[in-house]
Amino acid sequence: MRRNLTCGMATEAGFDLGFRTLDSEVRDRQVPVEGDLPSWLTGSLVRNGPAKFEVDGERVGHWFDGLAMLHRFAFDGDDEEIRYTNRFLRSSTYRRAIEEGVLDGQFATGDGGYLQRVRQLLFGEPTDNCNVHVVRVADDLVAITEVPRYLSVDPQTLDTCGEFDFADELGGHINCAHVLPDPHREETVGLLTTFGRPSEYTLYRLPDGSRTRERIGSVEADAPAYLHSFALTERYVVLAEHPFVTTPASFLLPGGEGFVDHYDWEPERGTTFHVLDRETGERLATAETDAFFVFHQVNAFERSAGETSDAGEPVGDAGEVVVDLVTYPDADVVDGLYLADAADWFESGADGHLQRFTVGLADGAVTSESLYRGCELPRVAREDRTQEYRYAYAQGAAERDGNHVAKVDVETGETWRWAESGCFAEEPVFVRAPHAERPSDEGVVLVTVLNTNEKRTDLLVLDGETLDERARAPLPHAVPFGFHGRYFPEW
Repeated sequence: MRRNLTCGMATEAGFDLGFRTLDSEVRDRQVPVEGDLPSWLTGSLVRNGPAKFEVDGERVGHWFDGLAMLHRFAFDGDDEEIRYTNRFLRSSTYRRAIEEGVLDGQFATGDGGYLQRVRQLLFGEPTDNCNVHVVRVADDLVAITEVPRYLSVDPQTLDTCGEFDFADELGGHINCAHVLPDPHREETVGLLTTFGRPSEYTLYRLPDGSRTRERIGSVEADAPAYLHSFALTERYVVLAEHPFVTTPASFLLPGGEGFVDHYDWEPERGTTFHVLDRETGERLATAETDAFFVFHQVNAFERSAGETSDAGEPVGDAGEVVVDLVTYPDADVVDGLYLADAADWFESGADGHLQRFTVGLADGAVTSESLYRGCELPRVAREDRTQEYRYAYAQGAAERDGNHVAKVDVETGETWRWAESGCFAEEPVFVRAPHAERPSDEGVVLVTVLNTNEKRTDLLVLDGETLDERARAPLPHAVPFGFHGRYFPEW
């Protein structure tokens, strides 16, 4: 499945800045603001992603394997400045890489023989290079990745405080890095995958303020899929089990370079939606549809009997679940993100397809419709999670000299774009104005943008309604392309 591509125009345009190591760190630096920030914007945006791609002269193979760095953008209601801090996570993986020049056992980088991979995966020694996301657990800011290792971080300074442990015995081999905080039920829902005979996906809830996870339920899997995210409604958890799957025994065999090499695309399996009750863990529906691959789900909600569907028909007696996600026709996107290929893949344009799937809870019927083509890294307002909503924001597909930020009205189909020549936007985070009520788009979109014209990264503050630029804060360096972040009003 690997492809050998060249960087082409992307390198000429400076796009490769997004895959270059950033060694410099700054603490609480004042970053001047060009434009005006809303006075209600207080708190911080914390982003996570890879920032170091070379170790002892050797370059990691995949974008997902760079050493983790956090970035904090602090707002205090002052329209003249933002405070910026960036710090590498001082994980054991980081220390070993710096001190010993070794980086293996990662997503797609590392060899070391099959005994090492078995030991890391099955006997509790996986990587702690937590470079995917951040979440609040009680009073801790926690960096997370796709194995069950977690690092506690000071939310102000971004100093690494040490390994984070939950106060429970839940375990697994793979951790879904997209845990879902639900402000309406004041809990976070997460997913762990455990390899075995059979393997299973285990769902849990974490009440706000607690460090103790509570098991919701599980789904058995003969060949577990690579699940990077899942969906949540007010009453249900929805797993979209696509056919990018592994046989756990394959991790015991020689061959393959990293974790992802043990997964295969098997489209004949199709994609299965599993709908579970959030209270009891009971599986209420299993619905099959054609094969697709998904990294990121947008949002989900439910409709009860008697309500009107998108097609204008009355909803059946058992109700239905609506799931919006970004699909791909196959798993080639994973290969496209090897560093040898990534710049070309980004420049050619992500073919992620924002689609709406409706699952009937009585008959398991699945229908779908297109909402937007050419996007990734979708987000909705925090208050819109699990609820019927109107607006989604996403990173739009790249063109010859930049990409765009997309806004989609999922009810009317109307779309908006922000784009600037030579600029590559990352994940947009919409923050609704505190006085605005759902489903208002009044607020701002916070998005980091690689500015290849100036060879730096800018933080943009876009108007949530129009995507017009309200403010820009130029950083002192170019930040490599990252993954995900959250806005924390309390920090």
